[in-house]
Amino acid sequence: MGHDTVETPSLSFGRGGEPGRGTPYAQYVRLEELHNLQHPRSKEPAELSFIVTTQVMELLFDLLRHEWTIARQALREDDLPSALAALRRGTHAQNVLVESWDLLATMTPQEFNSFRSLFGEASGFQSAAFLHLEFMLGNKNAALLAMYASMPETQAGLEEALRSPGLYDEALALLARHGLDVPATASAERHRPSEEVAAAWRRVYTEPEFADLRPLGEALLDVAERVTRWRQRHLSSVKRTMGGKPGSGGSSGLAWLRKSAEQDVFPELWAIRDEL
Repeated sequence: MGHDTVETPSLSFGRGGEPGRGTPYAQYVRLEELHNLQHPRSKEPAELSFIVTTQVMELLFDLLRHEWTIARQALREDDLPSALAALRRGTHAQNVLVESWDLLATMTPQEFNSFRSLFGEASGFQSAAFLHLEFMLGNKNAALLAMYASMPETQAGLEEALRSPGLYDEALALLARHGLDVPATASAERHRPSEEVAAAWRRVYTEPEFADLRPLGEALLDVAERVTRWRQRHLSSVKRTMGGKPGSGGSSGLAWLRKSAEQDVFPELWAIRDEL
């Protein structure tokens, strides 16, 4: 053993794969670019926390879209185990998203106001990644695409998400293929609560022949509950930091957030709980 040698990498790669810059780890996760994406516009220390938290949330939105896309495709292929695994991984990303509000929740109005005017009309409401998730959840609104007119690739991606079946659409289609009476949904429209859909889920939870579909209902409820937690934390954080002022992007601020927090995702799964 004393004569054995251990081979080590002869090159380390930096930006763009060029040799001689940084460690393999830095190259793999692109640390140089990552740590140069934060550019506060004020001298307020809290602004850096605001920027970093917002960027982390955007990355988690992308991760969640990745997992929900896998889950949606698996449902389309009747691969329930793979769909459940992807939804489970997604809930971990959702947990981090919810807890991310802790980094912003204690920002005082004075701290926020010291740099708020410097980002003008920028608003999280304009996040294309977040809107894509909303479309996948069935919260579709074609009018929102207008804000991306100057970003044709982004707008095209959102148009596709608007037209495509959402996560819940594919779950309901799977129920239909298992013999449950589920009406066809118009994929480009916002999902509306349906007694027929509620009846189908009721059968899943009460009839033994559909018992193997119950984990899907519970997995979707895990997703839905975390969406509600996210919205509630968003509401409380904004209420604490800026009160009832209008949102920077022109929204009604607290009124819009409160209405959003009160809307159930996958409503039929919630509606049947009283009867189970």
